[in-house]
Amino acid sequence: MIFGSKQIIRLHNNDNVVIALSDLAEGSKLNEFDVTLKTYVPRGHKVAIKPLVKGDNVIRYGQIIGQSTQDIASGEHVHVQNMGMGEHLQDYAFSKQSEPLPTVSLPRTFNGYRRLNGKVGTRNYLGILTSVNCAGSVARFIEEAANKEHFLKNYPNIDGIVPIVHSTGCGMSGQGEGYQTLHRTLSGYAKNPNFGGILLIGLGCEVMQVSSLVDNQTPDSHSKEGSDTTFRYMTIQTEGGTRKTIEKGLAELHLLANEANKAVRAPAPVSEIMVGMQCGGSDGYSGITANPALGYASDLLVRHGGTTILSETSEVYGAEHLLTRRAISKEVGQKLIDRIHWWEDYCARNGGEMDNNPSPGNKNGGLTTILEKSLGAVAKGGSAPLTDVYLFGETIDKKGFVFMDSPGFDPCSVTGQVASGANMIIFTTGRGSVSGYKPTPCIKLATNTEMYSRLQEDMDLNCGDIVTGGISIEEKGTELFELIIRIASGEETKSEALGFGGAEFVPWQIGAVM
Repeated sequence: MIFGSKQIIRLHNNDNVVIALSDLAEGSKLNEFDVTLKTYVPRGHKVAIKPLVKGDNVIRYGQIIGQSTQDIASGEHVHVQNMGMGEHLQDYAFSKQSEPLPTVSLPRTFNGYRRLNGKVGTRNYLGILTSVNCAGSVARFIEEAANKEHFLKNYPNIDGIVPIVHSTGCGMSGQGEGYQTLHRTLSGYAKNPNFGGILLIGLGCEVMQVSSLVDNQTPDSHSKEGSDTTFRYMTIQTEGGTRKTIEKGLAELHLLANEANKAVRAPAPVSEIMVGMQCGGSDGYSGITANPALGYASDLLVRHGGTTILSETSEVYGAEHLLTRRAISKEVGQKLIDRIHWWEDYCARNGGEMDNNPSPGNKNGGLTTILEKSLGAVAKGGSAPLTDVYLFGETIDKKGFVFMDSPGFDPCSVTGQVASGANMIIFTTGRGSVSGYKPTPCIKLATNTEMYSRLQEDMDLNCGDIVTGGISIEEKGTELFELIIRIASGEETKSEALGFGGAEFVPWQIGAVM
C-alpha cells in the first residue's frame, strides 16, 4: 500500500485509481498526482488519477476491477455512473504460486474442551437440533421449560442451550443436491466440537427423517460410550404430542447435561482451532484494513498448524485466479473452478447474475463491481497454499487454508462453515453488522474507525487504525491472532455478551419447494 497524503491511498503502483480516506470536496488537490477533483468524492470511493477512455480497464490492487463505460478525466469520481463489469477472463496458473509457509518454532496453546474423538471445542453447549421446521416450536418450548427451572444452575461447565431451528426439512425431494446439502448441514452441526451434547427432534413424517441423521452419527462423534451419552433423539408423533415431548425432552437434556458437564477447559494446541472467515456489509476500506489483517492472522494460524476457511463463492468471483495459483495441486484448483462454473449455471437457471453483488450498502461504501469486491474479499485468505476445496457443510478433514463453497449471504455461509467443523468465526464489516452464530463465537472486525466508534458495543476490534493511526497490517494481524487465542479460551465476544446466535442458523435451500 502506498499512502500519499492522509487524504488518499494508492494500493498498487499500477493502479489508475486511488481511494479517498475522507470525504473530498470538489476542487481538492491531490498534489502527489497533480490531480484536481472534478466532483465531490465520498470516503472509501475511487478517484481517477489518469485519464481513461471508454473501454479502458480500471485497475485497483494491481488487478482489473472493471472497465470505464465512458471517458473519465483525471480527478473524476469513478463509480457506477462511469464504470461497469466488462470482461474478466483470467489465467488460472494452477499451483504456480503455492509455497508452504514456515512453521513456528514455539507452538501456542489455548484452553479448550477436548472431545473423545480428538476434536477440541471452544465452547461447551447443549444443542436441540431439529430435522424439520415442524419441530422448531417444540425445540424452543423445551429450551424455555429448561430456563424456567433454572436448568443450568446444576451444570456450571455448560455454556447454554441452543435450539437449532430452520424453515425446511420437508416439501423437498428426498434425493439430490438440496437433500444432500441439508443432510450434511444437520449432521455437521450434531458433530461440531462446540456441542457437548445434542438432542435431535423430528416430527416423524418429514422428508428429512431422524433415522437418516441418527445413522450418520458415528459412535465416537463426541463420546467413547456411543450415541447414548451425548446424542439423543426423538419424534413428536412417537412421543405423543407437544406436552409429552417437552417432558421427555427435559429428561433427555438432563442425561446429556450430566455428561457434558464433565468437560473442563484444558490446554490444547492452537492447531485445533478452525476459523470460518466472513465479510459482510463491506465497504471501500474492507480490502485495505480488516481483510488483509485477517489474512495475516490466518497465515499465523496456519503456521501453527490450524485451519482457516474462506467461503462465499459468489464473492470470490473474478478473483478465483488468485486462489488457483495458490492451490497445492491442479486438481485442487480445478475443484474451485468447477464450483465457479456450477454457480454460473445456478444463476443462469434461476434468473440471477453473478454481478448481482455488490449490494446497495456495498456500493454506498465505495464498491462498484463484484470484481472489486472479490479482490478485497480474497485478502482474508492471506498467502497460505490452498489445501483443498469442500462442498457446503462437508466435513473439513485437512489442516491449513481451505475453501468451502457457499452463497454470499452471511448467515447461510457461516451455517455451512460451522457444519464443516469451524469452532470460531471471524467477521469483517465496513457498514456494520449485528449477529452471532451459536455454538461458535464470532469476532467482529471494523474496517474503519468511524463505524467502530458508532458501533463499539457490537465490534470486537477496530482495524480502521491501519489508516487513521499508522498501525501496520502485520501489527493488527498479530493483535487479532492473540484475540483469537483468548476468545478460543473462553473470553466473551461482543455478540455473545449481547445474546446473539439464536436466529442465525440458515441452511442453504437448493431446489424446488414442493
